[in-house]
Amino acid sequence: MKNFMDDQDFLLSTKTGEELFHNFAEGMPIVDYHCHISPKEIWEDKRFENITEVWLGGDHYKWRLMRANGVDERFITGDAPAREKFQKWAETLGRCVGNPVFEWSHLELKRYFGYEGVLNGKTAQEVWDLANAKLAEASFTCRNLIKQSNVRMICTTDDPADSFEWHKKIAADDSFDVQVVPAMRPDAALRIERGQEFADYCKHLSEVAGVEVSDFEGMKAAISKRYDVAHELGCRASDHALDYVMYVPATADEIEAIFAKGLAAEPLTEEEVLKYKTAFMQFVAGEYVRLGWAMQLHFGCKRDNNRAMFAKLGPDTGYDCISNYTPSDQLADFLNSIQETCGLPKTILYSLNPIDNTMIDTVMGCFQETPTAGKIQNGSAWWFNDNEVGMREQLTALANEGVLGNFVGMLTDSRSFLSYPRHEYFRRVLCSVIGEWVEQGKYPADMELLGTIVRDISYNNAVRYFGFDLDTVEA
Repeated sequence: MKNFMDDQDFLLSTKTGEELFHNFAEGMPIVDYHCHISPKEIWEDKRFENITEVWLGGDHYKWRLMRANGVDERFITGDAPAREKFQKWAETLGRCVGNPVFEWSHLELKRYFGYEGVLNGKTAQEVWDLANAKLAEASFTCRNLIKQSNVRMICTTDDPADSFEWHKKIAADDSFDVQVVPAMRPDAALRIERGQEFADYCKHLSEVAGVEVSDFEGMKAAISKRYDVAHELGCRASDHALDYVMYVPATADEIEAIFAKGLAAEPLTEEEVLKYKTAFMQFVAGEYVRLGWAMQLHFGCKRDNNRAMFAKLGPDTGYDCISNYTPSDQLADFLNSIQETCGLPKTILYSLNPIDNTMIDTVMGCFQETPTAGKIQNGSAWWFNDNEVGMREQLTALANEGVLGNFVGMLTDSRSFLSYPRHEYFRRVLCSVIGEWVEQGKYPADMELLGTIVRDISYNNAVRYFGFDLDTVEA
C-alpha cells in the first residue's frame, strides 16, 4: 500500500513515471497563461488574515462541496466567523474521499504550510493554528507565494475597458521580476442580450477608448484601440466564455440594425443575438491574427441555474453545470469562416463537456497549419474535469488524434494564490500516463526524448506558443 500523498510516487503508477516527473517535470517553472487572480492584490503584495480568507474566499469549488454536505449558507458565503467557516470546511473535506479538491487542498497544505497530516473536523484547530502562524510571517504575501511557486509569468483576466493600472505599476516595479500581463476577455462587449447592461458598457468603453461606440463599427474601433494598449503591456492572449461556439452569419446591415437595438436596450430574438455574437467573434479573431495573439474559447457551460441563489449571490458562486450541447458543426463552420476571411489565429478550445474531447481533436486537425506547431489546441481538462480522470481522458484523446508533444499544458484558472500545486498535480498525471505507455511497450524508453516532451508540455510549449518574453528551459 502506498503512503498517503507520498512525494515520491503520488499519482505515479510506474517507475518510468516517477523518473519522468522527478527528473524532468518537477522543477520546471510555471507560466500561468489563464487565471482570475487580481493584479491589484499582486501590486499591493496583499497579506491574508487567516486561512479562511485565502482558501474559502471566492472558491466556488469548495462552496459546492460544503452545500452538498448540508452546511448552512451562513458558513459558506455568509457572515459566520472565519474560524467557524473553516471548521465547516474541514468537516466537509474529511468526507470528500475521491474528490480532487481533497488532493489539491492537501498538496497546498504540504507545499505552503509544511503540514503532513490530514485535515478533517478533528484536526481543524491544529491546521488553523499552523496556517495562521505561517500567514503572519513576513514571507507569506501574494508576491512571495508566487515566487515560492516558481512562477515566471501570470496572465490575468481583463476587460478591454479596464485601465490596466495595476499591470503598469507592476511592470515598472524592478523589485518583482515575475511578469504580470493582461489577457483580454471582452465578454461584456459580446453579451448584447443583456439590454441596459450592454448599453451602459458601450458608453463606458466609449469613454475609456476615446471612440464613439454608437454603432458596430464604433465598437470594433474601440476594441481594436484597447487591444493595442494591452498588447504594449505584454498581452498575447484572449479568452471568451461562450455557451457554445456559434456560427449564424449575417450581412453588415443586419449587424448594424441588431447593434442599434442592443444599444437602445430593446428586446432581441435569439437569432439576432447569435448573429451579433458570430460577427463579434469573427471580428476579434481577425484582431488576434493582426496582433499574433492566441484565442481561447471556453464553452459547454450552463451558468447560474439556481436563479434564487443567483439573485442573492450573483455569478460565479457555484451554480453552474455542464451543458449537453456538442457544437461540432458550429465549431467547424465558425473556424472555417475565419480561415476564409482573415486566416485563423492560434486557438485553444476548451469544452466543459468531457465527451467533446475527441470531437475537438478531430475538428482542430482540419485547421492545423504552419508555421505554428499545434496551432489549434485542445485545452487542458477544465473545471469539473480538472481531476485525474479528466486529465487522463483529455491527454489520451489528444494523443490518439493529434501530437501530444505540442500540447501547451496546464493553467490554474483560479482566483487563489495557493492554486499553483495544480501544476504539480497535472505534471504527475502527465508523467504517469506516459510512463504507463512506455512500460506497456507502446513507446520506447528513450528518456532523453521523453524528458524533452515532458519539459515542453510542462512549460516550454506555452512560452513558444504564446510568444512570451521568457526563456525556455532545456536539458
